[in-house]
Amino acid sequence: MGLPLVVGVDGSDSSLQAVDWAVDEAARCGLPLRLVYSSLWERYEGARPSFSTDRPAEEVMAEHITASCAERARLRNPEVKVSTEVLPDDAVSVLLREGREASALVTGSRGRGGLAGLLLGSVSLSVAARAVCPVFVVRGSEPNRQGAFGRVVVGVGDSPEGSGAVRFAFREAEARGCALQAVRSWRHPAHEHVDHPLLADDAVRAQEERASTVLTDMLRDPVRDHPQVDVHRQPVEGPAHKVLLDASADADLLVVGALRRHGHFGLQLGRVAHVLLHHSECPVAVVPQRA
Repeated sequence: MGLPLVVGVDGSDSSLQAVDWAVDEAARCGLPLRLVYSSLWERYEGARPSFSTDRPAEEVMAEHITASCAERARLRNPEVKVSTEVLPDDAVSVLLREGREASALVTGSRGRGGLAGLLLGSVSLSVAARAVCPVFVVRGSEPNRQGAFGRVVVGVGDSPEGSGAVRFAFREAEARGCALQAVRSWRHPAHEHVDHPLLADDAVRAQEERASTVLTDMLRDPVRDHPQVDVHRQPVEGPAHKVLLDASADADLLVVGALRRHGHFGLQLGRVAHVLLHHSECPVAVVPQRA
């Protein structure tokens, strides 16, 4: 088995959806599943007398949540190997550390206390922006989460951040046995040749052809390495975030890249990834470009 698929759990409905989704992903990829709960009760409860038989409420809750999530995972798929751990730190720090030895991290879209339908929770956003491994944020309606559409969508950006996401998307499509839609957005040239319709048409055609060329170049090696994946190349006119949001409506997974920055600031997600993490209608995978 490879490195585990790590899921952050906190007992919220969103994290339970993440557990269900992660069980299916672990089964597809032949990976063990590790459920982690972050707890700071040790810091806030203070030292207990050695003779005390009382247990802090937070400790009891943490153990209950991890045990319940583990049982939920085993009931969903008994063949997936499941382990749990309660770790004494804040959720972001725990998941970022776990990500160093994980095949990927999985989070829900909202934590405890978050309201369904609102923007992405701060923990999920921070983890997606800073993790060194791929991060799945499980969101969207049940058909999208359950893989009802048989389609993975990848936003094809420029090298270098685009190549890692494309390779990841091919592996996901292969594991799922579904089609891959590779999308590259392009825009009409602004204020070019407005008095010359034929020249304007040429400029538009050139932009679309440039998008098609990028798709061809970025997909060439992955197509060779994954010949069984049914690939659909789609240059689409419009802002990248809108094009990909539209594509997420009938997708099982949306994959985007992130460029690792030097220093302690983590990944540079950019506007497109931020919009998708907040508003996508299906689960989103953020894939860092490894050096």
